[in-house]
Amino acid sequence: MTKGQGQGFGFGLGKMKELAEAFKKAQQVQEGAKKLQEDLEQMQIEGEAGGGLVKVVMTGNQEPIRVEISPDVLGEGADVLSDLVTTAMKDAYNKSTAEMRRQMEELTSGLNIPM
Repeated sequence: MTKGQGQGFGFGLGKMKELAEAFKKAQQVQEGAKKLQEDLEQMQIEGEAGGGLVKVVMTGNQEPIRVEISPDVLGEGADVLSDLVTTAMKDAYNKSTAEMRRQMEELTSGLNIPM
């Protein structure tokens, strides 16, 4: 019998156990990601501008839900109103992106997955 014969392809029992554990963790992450996606769809995140004169509400997946404009800002003109809506949209987008990132980091903590 030559050296190394009978040892398979270098996969000892320890390696098989590591591989099985990796598959188990991957399945847990996949299930967690599905739940996270559902949670983000139900979430309502609000962005605002002008001290709350304009508010934009979107889901955690950045899907717009509604825009609220105070009557107090209507007399300011189209350019001002447009800027306020854009600023509120950016605020809501940044908040939802930060929340998504936070939850993904929580989901994958301890897995050493590069983000």
